[in-house]
Amino acid sequence: MQTLNILNKGQVVIPAILRERYGIKPGSRIEIRDAGDHLELYPLPTDPIGAFKGSLKNTLSLADELVNEHQLEVKHD
Repeated sequence: MQTLNILNKGQVVIPAILRERYGIKPGSRIEIRDAGDHLELYPLPTDPIGAFKGSLKNTLSLADELVNEHQLEVKHD
């Protein structure tokens, strides 16, 4: 477990081993979340659009799914 010291202006220094592990470089953006009884830090991707790419892949499009659902309803009526 790593510990951090809080500097005068509320700044923290992330230990080098963790910066290297998570690719945190000067200018990197970090999200901080209040999880109730603790804080969580999340390194943000340098290219958020690229990081999101492919995360919504689906075998059928929404239109295809609606057509299939409609065809099933017609068969049951």
